[in-house]
Amino acid sequence: MAPQTTVPDAALAGLREDLAGEVYVPGDPGYDEARVVFNAMIDRRPAVIAQCATQEDVSNAVLFGRGADLPIAVRGGGHSVAGSALNDGGLVVDLRRMHTVVADPENMTVRVSGGATMSHLDHACQPFHMAVTGGRASTTGVGGFTLGGGSGWLERKFGLACDNLLAVELITAEGKHVHADAEENADLFWALHGGGGNFGVVTSLTLRTHPLPEFGFVMLLFPREAGPEVLHAYRDLLADAPDEVGGGAIYLNAPPEEFIPDELQGTLLAGALVTYAGTAEAAREFAAPLYALKPAVELLMDIPYVDFQCMLDDPPGMRNYWSAEYLAEFPDEALRAFCARSDEMIVPSGMQHVLFPMGGQVARGPADYPLPWRSARWAVHPFGVWEDPADDERAIRWVRDVRADARPWSTGAVYLNFIGSEGGERVVEGFGAGNYARLAGVKAAFDPDNVFRFNHNITPAAA
Repeated sequence: MAPQTTVPDAALAGLREDLAGEVYVPGDPGYDEARVVFNAMIDRRPAVIAQCATQEDVSNAVLFGRGADLPIAVRGGGHSVAGSALNDGGLVVDLRRMHTVVADPENMTVRVSGGATMSHLDHACQPFHMAVTGGRASTTGVGGFTLGGGSGWLERKFGLACDNLLAVELITAEGKHVHADAEENADLFWALHGGGGNFGVVTSLTLRTHPLPEFGFVMLLFPREAGPEVLHAYRDLLADAPDEVGGGAIYLNAPPEEFIPDELQGTLLAGALVTYAGTAEAAREFAAPLYALKPAVELLMDIPYVDFQCMLDDPPGMRNYWSAEYLAEFPDEALRAFCARSDEMIVPSGMQHVLFPMGGQVARGPADYPLPWRSARWAVHPFGVWEDPADDERAIRWVRDVRADARPWSTGAVYLNFIGSEGGERVVEGFGAGNYARLAGVKAAFDPDNVFRFNHNITPAAA
């Protein structure tokens, strides 16, 4: 356990007085609950957790942390696999009380507070049959997701979440409020399209939305042995897919659900998910070549997008380790290696071995943003989720082996929201070397002391 920082009582009393929200320190009722994140591998003990309720609270909390010489972490949804929402012995600026979302169907925009999750966003948009690309779990925080790029089921149709970012409100390391959009603080606005939480605490985002009157999907599951054939068919099918199509090919542990035959529950299955920005019947027609392989399970459904977003939520309290490689191509050799590595998955567990299709509006999006992975055709995403600490070494090794298998076909770029702490070189790969240099300049302008460093960190450029 890390040594506990002691904050003077007078300073804490001042913070409690300044905040409309709540303050927790070790020993307080609610402290242990307030420091829990979804990844059970993360067990950190901040000296102070400031649950902010207003933008002014955020400013006051940041100034308090700096005055007390505390390292500062920022928590939105708390969904970073590396646990960057927490620290040991420091201050956590917790935004979860700030989760208001206001939809504007007339202008097709939505204003999202910094602590809102995908569930908050999707529920606000659903009554107006509009949406923006969201994360693949309803518990993901909108802020960190969008600032890191924002890859989700609707990206091939509507682009990445950050491609739809119109404006940001932010509190700097000096406690000052800054507005950024395409005209005001344009360099900062550019940096927020992928640069993450390096530049301040984002208290509000305005996003462009799109009409989504219908949403459907088909999930086809097969015995694991059919995996290579399923992957071949899926890869070839997606080569000319319309933008409405999303989804992925996957190996997964069959859940104990009614739609899974009893004899398959708890076993490893191969699957193909086709999401559709339209009807389930359109998804079924598109997936016809996969039906020819005689799936053991078919799940076909027209469903409100908000409800689909909850269907694949990560179970809480599990141990997590993820990574990714973004591929220029997925030839037969890569496919065989991908399928073979499924043999080493933990069964049963929450592990998923996923191949995501890219392209569509992702590839056509603004080339200027610091997202060099948007040109990839495929993403390999080993999603390690398990329960027993005794399996840590095995699970982490599996994730790393999947990465190594895919590396020969990698573009060299990576979506940083999909990975944990993999070193400074991987951070540069996430932005591209040229973009990183420009980001470092923006960092130096808005956070020269690197106060906001519990993230995929960008080192401020030297003066």
